[in-house]
Order: sequence, then C-alpha cells, then structure tokens
Amino acid sequence: MKHVLVIRLSALGDVAIMVPMLKAYARANPDVRFTVAAPPLLEPLFEGMPNVAFLGVKKKQSAWNIYRQLKSTGADAVADLHQINRVGRALALLRIDALCHLHPLKVRRIRKGRLSRWLFLHHWLTQPRRPQWQRYADVFRRLGIPDTTFTPTSDLRPPTSDLSIGIGIAPFAQHKGKIWPWENTCVLALQLAQHGRQVLLFGSKEESPQLEALAAQHENITSLAGKHPFREELEMIRGLELMVSMDSANMHFSSALGVRVVSIWGATHPDFGFYPRQQNRSDALCAGLPCQPCSAFGQKPCKYGDHRCLRAITPQQVIDRVEAIVPPREGQG
Repeated sequence: MKHVLVIRLSALGDVAIMVPMLKAYARANPDVRFTVAAPPLLEPLFEGMPNVAFLGVKKKQSAWNIYRQLKSTGADAVADLHQINRVGRALALLRIDALCHLHPLKVRRIRKGRLSRWLFLHHWLTQPRRPQWQRYADVFRRLGIPDTTFTPTSDLRPPTSDLSIGIGIAPFAQHKGKIWPWENTCVLALQLAQHGRQVLLFGSKEESPQLEALAAQHENITSLAGKHPFREELEMIRGLELMVSMDSANMHFSSALGVRVVSIWGATHPDFGFYPRQQNRSDALCAGLPCQPCSAFGQKPCKYGDHRCLRAITPQQVIDRVEAIVPPREGQG
C-alpha cells in the first residue's frame, strides 16, 4: 500500500478531529502517501505534512462528480471516514473502475454502529461513546497501516504569553443547546479585558454585530468575526495563548492547530465521542446535571426551557480555569 485516499466531506468539526490523528499516522509512515478529500475551506489545516496532499471535494454534488475527483488521485487504498450514501456510490464506481483496469482497491469504511435512530440515541445517551478519533483510527488499522501511539496533549504547545496575540473566545455553536448564555460571555470577556488580557472574539459574519457591540465596551477586546479569510483566521487561532469555546468547530480547529481549549458543555457531553483527543479533560467544563446529556448533537429543545446545564457554569469558573492555565503576567489581574 503506497497511496491512501482519506475521505471526510463534512462536518467541519469532524474533519478537524481527523487532523492530529492523520499527522501522527503520516509521521509514523513516511513511505505512505495520504490524500485527504475534504471541504475545500479546510485545506490550511492539512498543510505542513510532507506526505499528505489535499483534494477539495464538496459534498453537495453528484456521486459521479465525486467519483471523478476521487479517481484523479490514483490511490490504491481508501479510508472512508464519512460513510454516506453519495460517497458510497462514488466508491462503488471507483471499485468497478479498478477491477476493469486490474488494479486492486482496498476500501475500509468507518463503523458508526447505528441500528436505528432511536436505538442509536438511546445508546449514546446512556453510556459513553467511543471517541470519534478512535473510530477513525480503526479504519486505518483495518487497512493494515502500521499503528501509531496517541499520547494525550502531545500535539498541544504550551501557552506562550510573551509571543501570543491574546485569549480567544468563540461563544457560538450551531445549536442553542451548546451556547453559553450571552450575558455570561460578556462578563467573561470584560473581566479578562479589565485584567489586562487581550481578548479576540471569533464568529461568523452573521454574528459580527453582536460581537462588535461587545468589543466596543473595552479597548482590549477585538472582534474578528467576518473580517478575515478563513486561512488568516486560522493563523490567528494558531497564535492564541488559549481558546475558550463551546462544543463547536472552533474547539476542533484550535485543537488541530495545537492550541489549548477551555470548553463549555451543555446539552452534549465531553465523554460522548467528540472531545478532542489531545485536550485535557479537566479543561472541559460541564455542570454534570442528571439531565445531561440530553442530545447527541445539541439540537434537542431543553425539556425545562432554560438550558440550566449551561447557566450552571459561571463566568468565574471559566476565569479560574483560564488563569490556572495562563497565569496573569506582571501588571495584569
């Protein structure tokens, strides 16, 4: 096996989870070429690895078009880390093409273990789920790629207060069940700023007005939402001392770039599959209420109507955790 095609076409956070694992496999197998088929936006995450190439593939296109793009790689093995029907049909065409040209193609797909939506959700919410990165690693193992050792936190660089550009806060997520109350975010940002910290706010263009309003309250707070291309935003994340994030793609982007993250959890839970392998579990703040987790992805409405799991985490708890990791320098605090 000389060339492995690795496929994960969405979601952004799930692709980012793959980055540290792929880096470890690429380092351990320098004679194997890897080509990553993923959303074009995420190409910067995979740069700097000599035996890893990137192929930008959009999920929302026909199986035929996906097949044509995958065929162009000339890979002799496929690690399908997505397992969706459109990719499955594209791989079927790829296998037929390989048979016609007498070139064997070894394909292994991720095992999601979904029996039915109800049984899957019941299993998810009643016992801890194997981390997503382990499921990815299983695919490589079944392909016969020599295993590699994963050491927690090995890919995280220590906070460099003298060189960093500040502390990041990414206060939003796709679903309400994963978003900390806005008033808490404001208290956190202002207290950090008043302690002399430089605070950088991350978000989408649509979230920019809200973040700009917060940034206007203190000179040490800057909103980056909607102002820079994604590649530049990743470089700014790379330069952070620390990121404070929800259970969102920004948590995974930061982890992929070696930045330590203090994460805030509500409807979802860090022990149910999507906590980054290299982050410290003590940096994941979770209230631990009996009703947690109530949702696999955070989209389920709160049965109490108040998201008390998120409200139970106070700004002071987050500040204490931040300062335990990055103590105030002289003149701060």
